[in-house]
Amino acid sequence: MRFHNPPATYVSSLQIKTADLDRALKFYRSVVGFQVLERVGNSAILSADGQRAILSLVQPAEVQPKQFKTTGLYHFALLLPERSDLAAFVTHLAKQGVRFGASHHLVSEAIYFYDPEDNGIEVYVDTDPATWNWRESKVAMDTIPLDFGDLLSSAGPEKQVWKGLPPATVIGHIHLHVSYLGQAEEFYTKGLGFQIASRYRDSASFLSTDQYHHHIALNTWNGVGAPRPPKNSVRLDFYTLVLPSQEKMEQAVSRLRAMNSPLEQLGSQFMVEDPAGNRILLTAVPS
Repeated sequence: MRFHNPPATYVSSLQIKTADLDRALKFYRSVVGFQVLERVGNSAILSADGQRAILSLVQPAEVQPKQFKTTGLYHFALLLPERSDLAAFVTHLAKQGVRFGASHHLVSEAIYFYDPEDNGIEVYVDTDPATWNWRESKVAMDTIPLDFGDLLSSAGPEKQVWKGLPPATVIGHIHLHVSYLGQAEEFYTKGLGFQIASRYRDSASFLSTDQYHHHIALNTWNGVGAPRPPKNSVRLDFYTLVLPSQEKMEQAVSRLRAMNSPLEQLGSQFMVEDPAGNRILLTAVPS
């Protein structure tokens, strides 16, 4: 995927805390189409290609139900390689009886739904980047109805058979609830080096590197000043952000330290919290 390799900084995976690992695994395998890469005790790692970890699930002891109106995960988004893959996935969801929403965002075509614990999921394909309308470093985005007829007609019957997530599937972006938008923007731009690619009124921002429409989105739709969720509740535990080189990561860590961001070194990686308490595991592409 062009925008999910160096020189971009991009999300590669995430970990979610669940109250019922067996139920979560059943959903993510049968509905979303993941493969189980590994299961050990109360945790599991899921993959699209049988090699790369995309989603980890962990069931803590005495976990609390998901708390609403907090910071944390709005949705994570799986980027499919081909439009025909999205057509097959839509057909699959309909057969499964899963309720979903859909939108055309000019830069992408997207399907939205929830897992059994109300974690938001987006599955999407990008439109041709040559058609994206950039003006003064901002890209035009919108939310208009998805033309299902056109989508399904773009793939013949043989391509509308869902066989699970295509091996080339990646995390396209992650969308987060934050407490204060300006504070979060400063962390992600000045600290991690993202650029603001688009804004929605005064309540959401879309940030990217390498002229993608967004690798990370931020919103205050759970309320300005929203609190952090309890640590032992169903929630986003952390997501992994890949920087294009060791040098770029060291520069980001230096900036984050200057901003007094909470940092913990974990071998060659760093765990950091954004101002809303969303944890990020920073890693670098090997030299």
